[in-house]
Amino acid sequence: MPEKAPVDVAHPVDLYVGARLRIRRKVLGLSQTQVAEALGITFQQIQKYERGANRISASKLYEAARLLQSPVSYFFDGLDETAHGDIDDGFAQRMTQFVATPEGLELAGLF
Repeated sequence: MPEKAPVDVAHPVDLYVGARLRIRRKVLGLSQTQVAEALGITFQQIQKYERGANRISASKLYEAARLLQSPVSYFFDGLDETAHGDIDDGFAQRMTQFVATPEGLELAGLF
């Protein structure tokens, strides 16, 4: 029987969606506070979404997509799955780290 992951480990999809949220927010030049206020939540909640520490609900993801002028599917675009259906959890972390750099943000903005 497969071993369960510890509770404090973020799900790879949550990491990926959070990274996409961060990219889109930064591309539009919005702060976490601005996005949080527009969504009616705290900026700490945005931080948790972006880190994948908290799972974003479907309704909040829909609101975020509208605010960030993107389709909901944007948050899942490029989500790679292996033949076993497991998601590369290291990819989301590497992507988030890259986008945090000035070069990553510039490249994201060009897209």
